[in-house]
Amino acid sequence: MDAATLTYDTLRFGEFEDFPETPEPVWILGKQFNALKEKDDILSDITSRMWFTYRKNFQPIGGTGPTSDTGWGCMLRCGQMILAEALIRTHLGRDWRWVAGHRQREEYISILNAFIDKKDSYYSIHQIAQMGVGEGKSIGQWYGPNTVAQVLKKLTVFDTWSRLAIHVAMDNTVVIEEIKKLCMPWLDFERGACAEPGGPPEMNGCLEGACALAEEALWKPLVLLIPLRLGLSDINEAYIETLKQCFMMPQSLGVIGGKPNSAHYFIGFVGEELIYLDPHTTQPSVEPCESSHIQDDSYHCQHPPCRMHICELDPSIAAGFFCQTEDDFDDWCAHIRKLSSCKGGLPMFELVDSQPSHLLNTEVLNLTPDFSDSDRLERFFDSEDEEFEILSL
Repeated sequence: MDAATLTYDTLRFGEFEDFPETPEPVWILGKQFNALKEKDDILSDITSRMWFTYRKNFQPIGGTGPTSDTGWGCMLRCGQMILAEALIRTHLGRDWRWVAGHRQREEYISILNAFIDKKDSYYSIHQIAQMGVGEGKSIGQWYGPNTVAQVLKKLTVFDTWSRLAIHVAMDNTVVIEEIKKLCMPWLDFERGACAEPGGPPEMNGCLEGACALAEEALWKPLVLLIPLRLGLSDINEAYIETLKQCFMMPQSLGVIGGKPNSAHYFIGFVGEELIYLDPHTTQPSVEPCESSHIQDDSYHCQHPPCRMHICELDPSIAAGFFCQTEDDFDDWCAHIRKLSSCKGGLPMFELVDSQPSHLLNTEVLNLTPDFSDSDRLERFFDSEDEEFEILSL
C-alpha cells in the first residue's frame, strides 16, 4: 500500500516494528534514555510530540482550493511539527507529557488550536499554503525545508501569545550578532543601551545589567532553523556524527527533511538509526466542539515510531534549535564551538560573531518584519527545487 494513502485505522491496528532492545543510548530531542530500562518512558516522550499528518475534508484552502493535502503537504506538516515542539517548550516545558483521555492544560489546547485545519488558525495548512504563494509556491506545490522555514518565520509575526523569534540561517552560517538583535530588538548593541523609548526600563545604559534583569522578559524565545544540504544525492558520511550530536543538545528541536513525497520529522537516534515521525497517512480533519474541546488522539503517534538507517537520510534538511533564554543561546553556541573543534566529524555550518564582510549586502540582509523586504530576501535565496548550497570538504 502506498504510504501516502494509508489511513489512521491502518496505522492504529497495523503491525509496527517494536522499539529495539539495545544497550546503546537512545537520544530524543536532547534527552538520553536507556532502551532496556526506560522503554515506556521513551514511548511516552515520543507520543507527547505533536504528530501532524495529511488530512482530508477540511475547508477549501483559499475558499476554492484543495480540501486535502495528501500527496503534497508532507513538508508543510513537518514544519508544523517542529514549530509545535517549540511552542510546547515555550508554554509547557520539555518534560511535559501527553496522556490519552486525560484533561489537558489550557496552554496545550491553545497550541493545538493554532494548527487546526481551518483558515483562521495561526499555523494551519491553510495559512502555510497561502503564505507560500508569496514565496512563489502555488497552493498544492511541494515545499523544500528552506521554504517552509521562511513561511513559518512570517507567520509567527501574528502570534503575539508566544512571542517567538524565528531566525532562518542562510549560507550555512549562524551569525550571533544577528540573533541577539532579533531576540532583543530594544537594545542598541553598538551603544549597549536601550534603543527604543518604550523598551524595558532600568537599563542604566549597561548591556550586562540589562541581561541580568528578568531575562525571560528581555529575550524573545528563539527558534533557530538552519537549512542545509549535506551531500548531493546521498548524505555525506562525514556529517553523520555531527548530525547525531545535534540531537543530543538540550536545545534540539529535531530535523525536518526529505525530498518530494517523503519528508519526515526526525526527533532522535539510536545506534545508526534515526527516529522520526511520518506525516504520510491521511486522517479526517478534526473540528473543535463548541466548548473548544478537540478530539486530540489523532494528533499523537501512539505506536512505536518509525526508524531508518542514517545513511538513507535525504541530504536536504533543516536543523532546528530552541533557546528560551539568552543563557540557553550562549550555551548552544558553546556546544557548537566545542563540536567544531572536535575531530571525527565535519561541521554542518559555521558559527560567527558578526556577519562576514563578503555577505554584507544591505539588499539581501534586511531582515526586518516588513514583508516587502522579506519577500525580496527569500526570492534571492530560493530556487525552484534545490534550495541549498552544497557544502564542500
